[in-house]
Amino acid sequence: MNTKKKQKLVVVGNGMVGHQFIEYLLASDNADDYEITTFSNEPRLAYDRVHLSSYFSGSTAADLALTEQEYYRNKGVNFILDDKVVDINKSEKWITTQSGHLQSYDKLVLATGSYPFVPPVPGNDQEHCHEYRTIEDLEKIKASGAQSKVGVVLGGGLLGLEAAYAIKGMGLATHVVEFAPKLMSVQLDDGGSKLLHDKIERLGVNVHTQKSTLEISDGEHCRYRLNFTDGSHLETDMIIFSAGIRPHDDLAKKCGINLGPRGGIAIDDRCKTSEENIYAIGECAAWEGRIFGLVAPGYQMAKVAASQITGGQAKFKGSDMSTKLKLLGVDVASIGDSIARTPGAKTYSYSDVSGDIYKSLVVSEDEKTLLGAVLVGDVGDYENFLRIALNRDELPADPQIMIQPSTESEGTFEDDYADTDTICYCNDVCKLVITSAVKNGATTLDHIKTQTFASTGCGGCTDLVQQLLDAELNKLGAAVIKDVAQLSPDSMPELVEDLVD
Repeated sequence: MNTKKKQKLVVVGNGMVGHQFIEYLLASDNADDYEITTFSNEPRLAYDRVHLSSYFSGSTAADLALTEQEYYRNKGVNFILDDKVVDINKSEKWITTQSGHLQSYDKLVLATGSYPFVPPVPGNDQEHCHEYRTIEDLEKIKASGAQSKVGVVLGGGLLGLEAAYAIKGMGLATHVVEFAPKLMSVQLDDGGSKLLHDKIERLGVNVHTQKSTLEISDGEHCRYRLNFTDGSHLETDMIIFSAGIRPHDDLAKKCGINLGPRGGIAIDDRCKTSEENIYAIGECAAWEGRIFGLVAPGYQMAKVAASQITGGQAKFKGSDMSTKLKLLGVDVASIGDSIARTPGAKTYSYSDVSGDIYKSLVVSEDEKTLLGAVLVGDVGDYENFLRIALNRDELPADPQIMIQPSTESEGTFEDDYADTDTICYCNDVCKLVITSAVKNGATTLDHIKTQTFASTGCGGCTDLVQQLLDAELNKLGAAVIKDVAQLSPDSMPELVEDLVD
């Protein structure tokens, strides 16, 4: 009988990263050494913020949920909902919540995430002006949408375009207003951004770039009027603010924990803060002054923190900010240094005759290394380009051929990836882990997700995981089975064995 006293581990924040940290800890060999308590200032446990817009197309809060209360109870995880942590007593090691709840800790993990930046313009706090961050925000947007004919999103980045997709799906005349000269200016070069702009406008969404909002006043034909600094204006019934995010670092600042030069809770390679027993992970954390606004880096930090706390030696060494997604029905991908910030970098680009596909490669000065890429309209090369960039594979003598249409056979799927190649970057899952899961009975994408965590983060690898699953099943001699939910996972090894025989 284990009589060892358990260490009290407190996780502040139960978003995607906070929950993933708990999953990593529960999966560790030393999980029984810890009593886990997590706090959420939302009225629910972790859910999938990456696919939040699906809430407008029929997905429910339950569909988006990443965990359930019963699961936490069965695993011995304590949770407190709808209660914000407002203070940390570092010397005595306990935290205080808004309701007055006190909780002691041995180790503390801050996973407080980020919040939407709302431009400080007069009129931004009116009834039908919303943020786009939580399920509660979406419920308010739905209510406003039912009383509106026109909607405006302030912000033409990733989240802004997701929000635009949501309100367009509600049947509103939709506008996107962006301060920068182009959409997704952080991820896309001029050619990629222009094509995205054109495609979105063809879908019926009006795009306004280089617009700075001066104030929000009463409208003549709609509820509100956005007055811009250039003298123009735009009327709307509803406004969604999606002009970027800011790290939730106020708790750390209040308690004297060091922040990064541009905000965020400063962490080292072990995800430790300036306090010995306090860690920070996800969008609230700043590593070498950088704040990572994607889920994959947050998951990597969660894995490092779980390792360090349980006696491991994992280190965080930064993270690739590549991403693949569908914005307003348009496939878009960005890899590495997509806008050629690297000194001496060269860019190759390709656009098809119809203008519906754009690809660009950013290569090193000696043209031997792929530094970044942009793909709009056709993202089929995303996984291959990402692998080449991360592995620093040497490029062909003429890199241009990589983005030109090819009629030559490109080999089989199995030829493209080595067993050690990473397939899911959010959860650091390599090809061998997935193929082993198939050999052990996984025959559907849901089985792969459950057994390996692959494709449970941003979802960018979902198509690749499905292809790998199909290829491995075919290799085993099994028919590709995409929906066998009626079969028990326990029966899968026997099924695969029978099919092989």
